[in-house]
Amino acid sequence: MAADWEWDDTLFSGTAPYYRRGRLPYAPGLADVLAEVLKLDGRGRLLDMGCGPGTLALSLAHLFSDVVGVDPDSGMIVEATREAAERGVTGKTQWVQARAEDLPAGLGTFSVATFGQSFHWMDQDLVAATVRDMLQPGGALVHISDLKTETRTIDGLPHPAVPYTAMEELVRHCLGPVRRAGRGVLPQGTPDGEATVLTRAGFSGPQRHVVPGGQALTRTCDDVVAGVFSMSFSAPHLFGPRRDDFEADLRRLLREASPSGRFSERRPSTEVFVWWNAPAEPAPAPTA
Repeated sequence: MAADWEWDDTLFSGTAPYYRRGRLPYAPGLADVLAEVLKLDGRGRLLDMGCGPGTLALSLAHLFSDVVGVDPDSGMIVEATREAAERGVTGKTQWVQARAEDLPAGLGTFSVATFGQSFHWMDQDLVAATVRDMLQPGGALVHISDLKTETRTIDGLPHPAVPYTAMEELVRHCLGPVRRAGRGVLPQGTPDGEATVLTRAGFSGPQRHVVPGGQALTRTCDDVVAGVFSMSFSAPHLFGPRRDDFEADLRRLLREASPSGRFSERRPSTEVFVWWNAPAEPAPAPTA
């Protein structure tokens, strides 16, 4: 992470109840792509790092015999546990409240480890080395995120676009011009450079796959508000006693943008990078 920022446990405080409703879903077909690329057949163990409310882990649970989600936020663990029960997969899922930096924590070894838009919050070199040790030889680390380079328009869709620029300006007006992150700020944003880190840790790859998005979505004002409160930089606690005033201003802005209270949007495509934990080289045969 940035040299002048330290992780603290308020980073996603209060966001968990908003996460599933507010965040845009991954592209449909993601599970099928991973099943094909990783040769998943319902066996093996999945480790989902920074699992949030179980969004990714639960969508992949049918491809594994055992799923372990790890997240430092207690609210996320509560939501993941509840959703697993609703889906009837409690028996094959385990939710662990811990930072990735605290592993392996006796969790055992895994065939696949996933990071769904979470790796940038971690001590990347430490976590990459730890996860490599937790992966079986030939196992895979999978980095999953929205495709950031595409342009998504709402041409041909029935409702106005979500007014993201105006919403971001409202957040800055309330919280200041520098991006908030827990008790600190991130003036330069979160780091990238995952490829360098994972190569340095000894992974081979990556194989890149893009799961096409673009499917039309209709979102309500409540959905959009939930999206704002699901973000670390606009988490509910950051507004303090001004939270209700901020939400009232946000809903006023949304009503002005769409009197019907409905917005059109398209799912983002999903970008997948697969990194392999190559089997150890066999020891050379002894010479006479």
